[in-house]
Amino acid sequence: MARVSDSKQSISENNRYLFGWYSCTWGTALMVALPVLSVFYLALFPRENIWTHLAETVLPVYITTTLILMLGVGALSIAIGVCGAWLVTMCRFPGRRMFEWALLLPFAVPAYVIAYVYTDLLEYSGALQIFLRELFGWQSARDYWFPDIRTLGGAILMLALVLYPYIYLLARAAFLEQSTTIHDASRTLGCTAWQSFYRVSLPIARPAIAVGLSLVSMETINDFGTVDYFAVKSMSAGIYDTWLNMSNLGGAAQIASLMMIFVVILISLERLARAKQRQFHSADRFKTLTGYPLKGWRAWGATLLCALPVIAGFIIPVWVLAGYALNNLDQLWSSDFQLHASHSFILSGCAALLTILVALLLAYSKRLHKNSSLSLAARFASLGYAMPGAVLAIGVIIPLAAFDNFVDSLMEQLLGISTGLLLSGTAFAVIFAYVVRFLAVSVGSVESSLNKITENMDMASRSLGHSPLQTLVKVHLPLIKGGVLTAALVVFVDCMKELPATLILRPFNYDTLATYVYQYASDEMLEACSLAALLIVLVGIIPVILLSRTISATRDSN
Repeated sequence: MARVSDSKQSISENNRYLFGWYSCTWGTALMVALPVLSVFYLALFPRENIWTHLAETVLPVYITTTLILMLGVGALSIAIGVCGAWLVTMCRFPGRRMFEWALLLPFAVPAYVIAYVYTDLLEYSGALQIFLRELFGWQSARDYWFPDIRTLGGAILMLALVLYPYIYLLARAAFLEQSTTIHDASRTLGCTAWQSFYRVSLPIARPAIAVGLSLVSMETINDFGTVDYFAVKSMSAGIYDTWLNMSNLGGAAQIASLMMIFVVILISLERLARAKQRQFHSADRFKTLTGYPLKGWRAWGATLLCALPVIAGFIIPVWVLAGYALNNLDQLWSSDFQLHASHSFILSGCAALLTILVALLLAYSKRLHKNSSLSLAARFASLGYAMPGAVLAIGVIIPLAAFDNFVDSLMEQLLGISTGLLLSGTAFAVIFAYVVRFLAVSVGSVESSLNKITENMDMASRSLGHSPLQTLVKVHLPLIKGGVLTAALVVFVDCMKELPATLILRPFNYDTLATYVYQYASDEMLEACSLAALLIVLVGIIPVILLSRTISATRDSN
């Protein structure tokens, strides 16, 4: 009887323990997914329905402009990213080793920063046009023609210069993993280097390119700083205009729900593009990759092709910002600059820490209890990464404002006092938005690190009397600390650069480096905010270096 009683008690404890993990996991997933559900709820039940008015006036323009923007940025990013990845992986030319990591540098520059820099350089009062007028003796704009940077085409170019690294990164990884035997076979069958690339390498790398293209498209939809500065009427700018200028949150939620549909379509197309393709590692996957040596004008042409995006996307913006920053170094000791920098670092640090904790909860619960329910919870919690920043801001403000109003009403009835804004309009709202948006990055990295640890380690730890939580802290965390720190760093840098959600959700008179740069640059005062913009770029270089080292370590090439 004692054994039966002990067995029942053990089963009861296991059930309570399992219920605890399920409750924490699903509770966290639902909380993180709450902004997504809030957007669709408000879109379906707005206080003032202006959908018909939007559909008849500005909505067709928003949709058309967004589609053109996505197609243009996607096509240009593929051209730069795939070409650069193929050249540095499979060809041998002067500077190849340097370009392997240098082609990732534009990834550190936010799109709105590069837009401000090139506008400052290329507009009528900019350095380039002043130089041309002095050189040729032109007196006014009527004497010559110069392309206007503040157009849809200019926005496409600016976004492509900083977003192509998504495609470059994934395409290069795909090219490095390909079998040398396949390339040798194509050459023996009479294919030139170009034909081998077009007929063999490119089709094999298509799934990776599709993933990169979907990321580029989602970041294009998310962009607000560039399209707002260039007066491009995209859906992201439309949300901001409808909400803050027309004072209609329901209409903004309706545009936001349409953007979410765009994102779902993008993800579906990406998965469809690689659904029927299966790839296997070949036996010669870790053999040294022998490339095609280029000579003469071809070699220097390859060097030029790789140098152009690096110069345009990183060197010129950093050069301009550094020149302005040198003239404003006294800002380093100003209380305003230090306050904005501290806001950015504190918000980004808190968000990075919270995303790691939530990611550990989701990933470890999946490892402990392998079932579809917990896997679904983890996927559900990762929906935020697909939400553009402006959409996310709406999704966050709705439940937080409802909570504040409920508490305020309750306290007014019970105690006759007003609590005001407790969550909305505070730093908590910004941090919550960051966690929702970038949680998928942390979950992916933590899951990948945990999957590399054999389950025998778990069983050995449990046999020594450790609980699952003790196993996580004493066994797993020391082994996965590299992946955890990398994820935290990437999230930290992404939060530093995030503009739309920060701009909308930040407390009154509370600026970060990103919003500080946006406000001054929008007023044509780039020099005044150059130091802040340069600091954002310099912080962004750190994960770029880590990504480059990770990709290069996958295979040797001579």
